[in-house]
Amino acid sequence: MRMTEFLSKNDVANWRNAWQSAIDVNNPNRQKLYDIYRDAMVDAHLSGCIQQRVGFVMSRSFKLVDSSGNTNEEANHYLDQSWFKELCRLALDSIWYGHSLIELGDLITDGDGHPSLSHVTLIPRKHVIPEYGRVVPRVGMTWRTGIEYREQPFCDWLIEVGQPHDLGLLLKAALHTIPKKHALSFWDCFAEIFGMPMRIARTTTRDPKEYKRIEDMIYQGASNLGMVTDMNTEIQFVESGKGDAFNVYDKRIDRANSELSKLTIGQTMTIEDGSSLSQSQTHLQVFMNLVESDRDLLRDIINNQLIPKLIKLGFPLKGLRFEWDDAVDYTPEQQVAYETMIVDRYDVDSSYFTEKYGMPVGKRRNPMTLPDEDGNEGDDKNAQKKREKNLERFFDTLDRLMEGHSADEVARILHSSRQDFFD
Repeated sequence: MRMTEFLSKNDVANWRNAWQSAIDVNNPNRQKLYDIYRDAMVDAHLSGCIQQRVGFVMSRSFKLVDSSGNTNEEANHYLDQSWFKELCRLALDSIWYGHSLIELGDLITDGDGHPSLSHVTLIPRKHVIPEYGRVVPRVGMTWRTGIEYREQPFCDWLIEVGQPHDLGLLLKAALHTIPKKHALSFWDCFAEIFGMPMRIARTTTRDPKEYKRIEDMIYQGASNLGMVTDMNTEIQFVESGKGDAFNVYDKRIDRANSELSKLTIGQTMTIEDGSSLSQSQTHLQVFMNLVESDRDLLRDIINNQLIPKLIKLGFPLKGLRFEWDDAVDYTPEQQVAYETMIVDRYDVDSSYFTEKYGMPVGKRRNPMTLPDEDGNEGDDKNAQKKREKNLERFFDTLDRLMEGHSADEVARILHSSRQDFFD
């Protein structure tokens, strides 16, 4: 039974008390800790770092392979569904929130007549006590009154992600989002007090109506400030001499942001300012290492938990494993350069362009043939082997170059003034 949650202020003392309550051995309770996590996720910098890391994982292609490593294209359809993408996102949330319990939806049939799931749902974290494998009906109840979800019949419909005692990276992140929020609030107060000049009116009038009129002009002037007074009234604007707010508040906020970047994506340069190409490449490699660890997490969950449960539900996935498709993905510019270099030097089946671009392509107007070892043009077996060998060498070289160069740089390298690669 879910109930409305109430928003409240949190400070470091609340964070420490919530942490202590979550690690209580006899009666673990993460309710207060999840309230702090909810406030932490409002931080724009933290949520941006998390979305960047999750986005890199979710953008990767996957495949289902058999014991021989061959891809089963038809089986990919069973996981290429919205419920599976949502499952991956919820599983990745366990990195930040800690233990997550995901429930599989109803078994249905998709539009193509294949078995599918209606949805996946995250069991509300405040109701889950993973240390004892229980789900409590109401928030705040002890684990002894909960339901054992690791037993039948519930376990066949549940995916458990993360270790039972894992509290997630938001435990560390909240220690930086709390003072950052306070620094922003204090900076707003500073701007409110010292940002606008103080307006002082000095008058000798004793008329209450005149006094009230001057007072209203002072307080309600705002951007349309204008005053009409007598000769005995003096208006003065007092400018603030405070100018160190930037160093006091902005530096504190920058430090909190850099700490959050290091915690979530392992570095700062891919989401903050950076000018050095070599340093940015090093930072990117650190970030990609974290992405690889997230991919390994998802792969283990899918192979060890999801696929066996789907097989029990009737999905024809027996003998298949989930793997990430690490085939090279080229940008449109790289793809054009790649296809141009291939077509200029090798015979390409016209069906490739017909299937990829929907363009009816006939035979080449000027087919190119490679000379054999004796200098004669032909298509005998030796020439064919040489062509295949050169093509294999070209692909190896192209893959290496594409890792660290743009399409134009690759073209210049392959066609340098010293010697054309294809010669």
